[in-house]
Amino acid sequence: MPIAFLKKHWFLVGLVALVTGGLSVGMAIPADVLAKWESGNGAVVADAPRWITRIVLFLMAFSLDSGKLRESLRFPLPVLWASLVNSVAIPLAGWGLMGIQGDQSFQVGLMIAASVPCTLAAVSVWTRKAGGNDAVSLLTTLLTNTLCFLVTPFWLNLATSKLSDGQAELEVVQMMERLLYAVLVPTILGQAARLIPAAGRFATEHKPRIGITAQGLILVLVFAAASLKAGPQLRTGGVAAGAIAIVWACCLVIHLAAMTVGGLGARLMGFSREDRIAVLFGSSQKTLPIGVYLATSRDIGIAAMNPFAVFPMLMFHASQLFVDTIIAGRIAEKASEEDEAA
Repeated sequence: MPIAFLKKHWFLVGLVALVTGGLSVGMAIPADVLAKWESGNGAVVADAPRWITRIVLFLMAFSLDSGKLRESLRFPLPVLWASLVNSVAIPLAGWGLMGIQGDQSFQVGLMIAASVPCTLAAVSVWTRKAGGNDAVSLLTTLLTNTLCFLVTPFWLNLATSKLSDGQAELEVVQMMERLLYAVLVPTILGQAARLIPAAGRFATEHKPRIGITAQGLILVLVFAAASLKAGPQLRTGGVAAGAIAIVWACCLVIHLAAMTVGGLGARLMGFSREDRIAVLFGSSQKTLPIGVYLATSRDIGIAAMNPFAVFPMLMFHASQLFVDTIIAGRIAEKASEEDEAA
């Protein structure tokens, strides 16, 4: 595999490798060893994803330059439209597609992927690469992540309350409390830390390294989910290939549909080209660490009954990495050709 490809797509390669490796490890771990890891002194291992999630979200928020937000606050409609599609239209689409899934874990997992907020870093990267207004994408990120402790539990409880005769119903208040501490507090602390002059300069100068560190920790989360949750379950009972294909196709369809709705709405409302590009990505991208946390954390209670719930989130994220890389590149190429023609 070429070094240049690895440098550019190391996260995606790592995602595939660690999911595969984690499943293999999980299938090989004896049941008694796994039980020890999840109780007593070994509970530290089981609780690690919760703390890793908080560190990741702090680092991502710390690396976000919110100084540009005043620009998008002067004309907030693009931000509101992108957030509406991301937080309302996508969950509705996920809810509608739950009925065709072949496994309850995939039903719940698809809804998790649909109801988590916008990505914290990638959306600005793709927006900037395509020549869009990254101030809009930044504010969309902060708005959806700030409200996710309300929005995500609402959609998850609404969509999953009837599964298995109500046995899958979630504790909404408990989930809101967990997300408040796991998502909102680290995000606020990360942005507050930037107000310290020395810390702000450090975040700006070392933004790529901070991003790589956060992505590396996300891969740790993924490996933990695959090895401690999904792998052991695969050993006792597998999942049909058809069910995997259906849920992955649904993830891709939802992402592309959200881009289409967001982009068409932005054009109809007369947004500038830069704002339309920001809406395109901000309305359709979903964050990975919060989804992995919801699908695997013992505090939330989803993983116990839905051991494969993490996979739709991984599928959604991998799909948007592929698709948005291609789309951002083509938008940038088209803009370059138009500039040359002019």
